[in-house]
Amino acid sequence: MKLISYSFSTLLLLGVPQWSLAKVSEQEASQLGKTLTPVGAIKQGNKAGSIPAYKGGLAQDKDANPYEDIYAHEAPLFVIDQSNLAQHKQNLTPGQLAMFAKYPKSYKMAIYPSHRTASLSQDVMDNAKKNATQAQLVAGGNGVKQFEGNIPFAIPNSGVEVIWNHITAYKGGNVHVATASNIVETDGSFSTMTISTKFAYPESLPGGRDPKKDKNILFYTLDYTKAPARLTGNVSLVHETIDQLSQPRKAWIYNAGQRRVRRAPQVGYDAPTHEGIRTVDQVAMFNGSPDRFDWKLVGKKEIYIPYNSYKIIDKNTKYADIVAPGHINQDYARYELHRVWHVQGTLKEGARHVYGKRDLYMDEDSWQVAVADHYDERGQIWRLAEGHSMQFVNANAAWYVAMTSYDLFSGRYQVDLRGEEKAPFDFGMKMKRKHFTTSALRRTGR
Repeated sequence: MKLISYSFSTLLLLGVPQWSLAKVSEQEASQLGKTLTPVGAIKQGNKAGSIPAYKGGLAQDKDANPYEDIYAHEAPLFVIDQSNLAQHKQNLTPGQLAMFAKYPKSYKMAIYPSHRTASLSQDVMDNAKKNATQAQLVAGGNGVKQFEGNIPFAIPNSGVEVIWNHITAYKGGNVHVATASNIVETDGSFSTMTISTKFAYPESLPGGRDPKKDKNILFYTLDYTKAPARLTGNVSLVHETIDQLSQPRKAWIYNAGQRRVRRAPQVGYDAPTHEGIRTVDQVAMFNGSPDRFDWKLVGKKEIYIPYNSYKIIDKNTKYADIVAPGHINQDYARYELHRVWHVQGTLKEGARHVYGKRDLYMDEDSWQVAVADHYDERGQIWRLAEGHSMQFVNANAAWYVAMTSYDLFSGRYQVDLRGEEKAPFDFGMKMKRKHFTTSALRRTGR
C-alpha cells in the first residue's frame, strides 16, 4: 500500500503526546476549500488518475430516490482473485489478504471506477473549518471540547483525532434505521435479529441543543428488537457523550421478559454483541471511548474499499442471495480505490480488551471507517470488518448500508443488511427528547 506523506509527521516522530496536538493555525486551516476539501481530504486526484479529483460529491436532492443505482451501467475495471492477487497486494489490507488466503476458491473483489460521491451541507463544512482552529482533545484523548457539530479535526495531527472525526461524522440529523443482523454459520445457514433504531443529535431535536438537558451529549440512540420472538420487546437506550473522561457513555436496557429497566455499564468496549462475532465497539465500525488503545497515525494510503454500495441494498435482492458460506456473495459488493487515513490502535499496557491491535482505514471524504483489521493478543489477524456505504442524496450524508465482521478463526461471520426492510432509512423523522428517556425505554418495550 502506498504511503502518502503529511506535513506533521515530524511531530509524531518526536513522540509528542497525542492529546497535546490539537488546534491548527489559521494559515493551515486556510487550505480547507483550496488544496483540501472543506472537511480535510486531498482535493486533487492521484498521479495515476485512478482516484479522481474531488468536485463536490453528489448534489443534495431531497426528492430523489437515494437507492437508485446511478452506476448500474458500469462494469468492473477488473476482478481480483487468486490469478492476479499478487499484483494488487499493495492496495489491500492484511485482513483482506487473509480472506483470499482462507477462501482461495470463492473470495474475490470486483473493482469499479472510483467516484468521490461524499457530500455535506454548507453548515457542516463551515463548522469543520471553524473547529480546525479551536477544537481540542481532553486529557488522554478521551473526549473533545470547543467544537461545534461534526468533524472537530479536519486537519488531524494524531491518530486519536482521526478516530474522533469518525465518531462525530455527520449522519444526516434525526434518522430511523431498520437493520437485519445476520449470524452466518460455516455452511451458509443463518439466523436473523431485526432491530429498529432511532438516532438523534441534540441539535436536531425541537428547540435545538439544550445547555442543561443535552450537556456533554453527542447523540442519542434507542434500539428496539423486533425479532426473533424470544427477544422481541428488548430495548436499549444510549446517551453518547462527548467528553468521555468526565462522563462515560450512559446506557440502559429494558428486558421484556423481566419487565424492568437496568443500567448497562457493560455496553461498550469488547463486550460481545449477540453470538459474539463482533464487539460492541465494532458497531458502526468503531464507536465509544478510544481510551484503551494507543492510536498511531500511520498516514494516508490508497486501498480498495467498499463504496457506492447500491447493489447490496437493492430492494429486489433477498438476504438469502447475499449470504453465503464463509463470506457474503461478493457479486453484491462494489469496491473502489480511495485514499484512506490509516490509524493503528495498540492495546495499552494494563488495559483489557480482546483485541491486542486494530487497524482502521477511514475514507478521507466521509471520515467513515471503511475497513478494519482486528488482531488477537498474540498478534494474529482475527477479524476483518468492512463497511459498505453510499451517499444519501436526500440527507447529504453517507451511511453504511451493510456491515460485515468475518471471524477468520471460526469461519463464521456477521452481516448487517437492510434491503428487505420496508423503510431502511427514514431521515428527518420527528423526535423529541422524551423519546430518549428511561420512561420511554419502558414504554417502547411494552
